[in-house]
Amino acid sequence: MRFQLLGPLSVTDGRDLVMLPPSKPTALLAALLIRPGSIVSADRLRDIVWGEEHPTTAKTALQSCVLRLRRLFAKYGIEHQAVVAVAGGYRIDADAETLDLLHFRRLVEQAAASGNDSELYTLRSALALWQGGLLSNVPSDLLHRDEVPRLTEERLRVLERVCDIELEDGRCREALVDLWEVTRVYPAHERFAEQLIEALYRTGRQTEALAEYRRIKGHLRERLGVDPRAELQGLEMAILRGEDLGRVEVARRRAALAGHATERTAAPGVQDPQDPQGSPASAGRDALAAPPPLPPIPSVPGFTGREHEVGSLVSQLTTERPGGDSERAPFAVLSGAPGIGKTALALHVAHLVSRHFPDGCLLVPLTRPDGSPRPAEEAADELRRALPAGPGTGRGRSLLVLDDVVHPDQVRPLLTAYACGAAIVTSRMGLAALVATHGGTVHRLGALDPEQSQALLTAVLGRERIAAEPTAALPLATACGHHPLALRIAAARLLTRPRLRLADYADWLRHDPVGRLSLADDPRMSVPQRLDEALKRLPPVLAEAHLRLAASPHDPLTTSGAAGLLGLPEDTAEQVIERLLDAGLLEEGQPGAFWTHDLLRAHARRAAGSSVDHAPALLRPPRHGEFPQLDGTRPAALR
Repeated sequence: MRFQLLGPLSVTDGRDLVMLPPSKPTALLAALLIRPGSIVSADRLRDIVWGEEHPTTAKTALQSCVLRLRRLFAKYGIEHQAVVAVAGGYRIDADAETLDLLHFRRLVEQAAASGNDSELYTLRSALALWQGGLLSNVPSDLLHRDEVPRLTEERLRVLERVCDIELEDGRCREALVDLWEVTRVYPAHERFAEQLIEALYRTGRQTEALAEYRRIKGHLRERLGVDPRAELQGLEMAILRGEDLGRVEVARRRAALAGHATERTAAPGVQDPQDPQGSPASAGRDALAAPPPLPPIPSVPGFTGREHEVGSLVSQLTTERPGGDSERAPFAVLSGAPGIGKTALALHVAHLVSRHFPDGCLLVPLTRPDGSPRPAEEAADELRRALPAGPGTGRGRSLLVLDDVVHPDQVRPLLTAYACGAAIVTSRMGLAALVATHGGTVHRLGALDPEQSQALLTAVLGRERIAAEPTAALPLATACGHHPLALRIAAARLLTRPRLRLADYADWLRHDPVGRLSLADDPRMSVPQRLDEALKRLPPVLAEAHLRLAASPHDPLTTSGAAGLLGLPEDTAEQVIERLLDAGLLEEGQPGAFWTHDLLRAHARRAAGSSVDHAPALLRPPRHGEFPQLDGTRPAALR
């Protein structure tokens, strides 16, 4: 039998795992296991179990807790792990085979005595022992105040060393996976921020690296009133000067563009971004002024659900085409509301089928951070640098994830130029015109079903956290509207607050389901911001129409109902509905019946404010013979 302390306190025999219920004996056991082989005084144990103002009967009650622990050990056949009474207190003996904390420390010691490759593997094995929220089922304020931070610091030191090794070996992309997460959980940790900035810069992402520096600088000034340490400030200056920080992809890019001979050592699946044309103009271009290399396909941790769509897409992308290369390559469109999981599904499928695309899988963002669309020429220029075969050569087979497309014209030239590969296109729009001219399949994504929502929460939070409140997961998923982005935000908040009950969090969310679904340390992880950005992409007249329709109590919505709410003729209201359907802001049930997702409705009620009770100026009834234009301009009667 083995005790697992690095997470919820539990007992396992290697096959079955029993998570101990929150109780005073559980707190007592945790206090003893944190100091294995050491005597913990009775006074200290009473403070841990009952608090610093423990009752007068605590001495007798402590003995009762010890007896209950011994009966528990007997129940699971681990009497040899006895709680030993000694003068002044109690002790429990353990070793690396019976306690994961000691196993973790032994692996860390072994790693320190080995070389880099072996050290990295051993440290990764040590980190894998940490499972979920530390002592999340242990009801002791004193342990969470004094011991949890100390144990957490042990883990962070190991993670810091892992990232150091990966950066030293040039494995910057691997380091980014850990660094994105840890810098969000510990936003003031300067060393992790420094590692993240370095990894971003060394993978050619200079703009993001500088943005991360501004984030940590702003956080330190706002929360602590201090500037970043000298190492961080020096790193910022090195990036601004374009210095070579070591084994860096950005250095290879600079050398290639300057016309120097450089060994091509691109990461697997991503070719060296050297210009295949080798033109004098591109050779003389300043590397830092050129677009950064396209990012490889990132992983999607804890992806669950969408089984039908995953199966269909994998089959479509991997089935051999009868006509070979002369046949048009497959492509699929994933559409749906903001934050509904289009990009996550595309990336997940890309990982599943990557071995079928020997020339790599590339993520091509087609929207800038400010929400404006990127020209097709700009994306095509990046693809020419990243792919081994230029347009029209007929060589190579790659998979493109064309992400967040705003208009079909962004995609058509890319599908034509790289016809030998395949593509997954994500867009809030339906892109019917693109499908009409280039074929392909369309998958419109909606909210997850309840089982998929609970599976997503379980994948992120861990089975132990869900099992502790088996009836709370569904109400929490319902409070999130079974919306993938909302579910991930809620799960992330719960991960950083291991003592917060799922049921309490769900109750809190219900009072403001939109405003409270955001993470303070990352504005991109925010339901209200994502929906605000979606409205900004619409023509103003259409955005106002959405707010008014979504904030109304009509459910389902009909064309005649929309006409009445907007004060428009039915044929014009039908155009409005079609545009909102295409933008992913409306869903269609039975023919002629439309509905809005609960989160979009809540957002509309917040955004519309007082305009819910009277027709907005842009939507007042038109005069006879004058109809609103839906291209973003006001009709003459409304100017």
